[in-house]
Amino acid sequence: MDRNLALNLARVTEAAALSAGKWLGKGDKNCADGAAVDAMRRMFDTVEIDGTVVIGEGEIDEAPMLYIGEKIGTKSGEEQVDIAVDPIDGTNSVAAGGTNSIAVLAVAPKGCLLNAPDIYMDKIACGPKAKGAIKLDDSPTENIKRVAEKLNKNIDEITVAILDRPRHEKIIKEIRKLGARIKKVSDGDIVTAIECCFEESGVDLIMGRGGAPEGVIAAAALKCLGGDFQGRLHPTDEKQEARCKDLHSDLNKVYEIDDLVKGNEVIFSVTGISKGEILDGVKYYENNIATTESLVLRLPSGTQRFIKSTHRLDLKPDYAK
Repeated sequence: MDRNLALNLARVTEAAALSAGKWLGKGDKNCADGAAVDAMRRMFDTVEIDGTVVIGEGEIDEAPMLYIGEKIGTKSGEEQVDIAVDPIDGTNSVAAGGTNSIAVLAVAPKGCLLNAPDIYMDKIACGPKAKGAIKLDDSPTENIKRVAEKLNKNIDEITVAILDRPRHEKIIKEIRKLGARIKKVSDGDIVTAIECCFEESGVDLIMGRGGAPEGVIAAAALKCLGGDFQGRLHPTDEKQEARCKDLHSDLNKVYEIDDLVKGNEVIFSVTGISKGEILDGVKYYENNIATTESLVLRLPSGTQRFIKSTHRLDLKPDYAK
């Protein structure tokens, strides 16, 4: 993939964040999500790719745009790519005026991103220094002990991030009994997985059950950052099981990071909507000025770009507003 594509994709997540940011704390997650989806889709119309959405806003009958199978970009028949998008990871957080909400996407050559159904996935992830120490089928205790050994930390110095949901009570009890630290996350598990790769975040390990599409997007970021990720699909009803069958998903398989994101070409872009541990949120100033902070990652180069942008909103073309 053209390395210059990375900066153009950053413009896509910036556009989504700028639109969603205006809905921060207004209590309407649907309007926030709609604004982000619309802005992201319009900006994609300027990107020179021949892309297909493999992870998006739902099936064609569930979403007006960025639906699974939608063709994206201005080129046709050239280098084809798969696209995974989440215009807002953390819609509840945006609506409530909370933290850590993001606009995010990943792009890889055609056939390289797992077409994950919109169901739950059991997950575990860590940063580069603990790579090889995690096993989804092992207990939280076993995983934490191995990660602590890899990181040369005591158990009581390890921080495990986990979504704050009733389904995780058993895992939380086990972690507390062992003596490790816990960071409960209210919403948005993509950015939390990324935090594992940045020591200043204080997060060493994530585990628990979250969205499968978000798991693939997180895996794309961790692959660029040298981290590790494992997941298993977890349908909760017959309809979801049927969807997995349609996609030829293996419900018994532990998907490792190279199963979720194949090959060695990935571009990942994320822009903060509300303030988080890694990225600042959108800020609006007088005279139609706004600022954003983004992280853009690319393989095979391994480049990490933190981009702070100042936007003159009154000068942007209509497709970027």
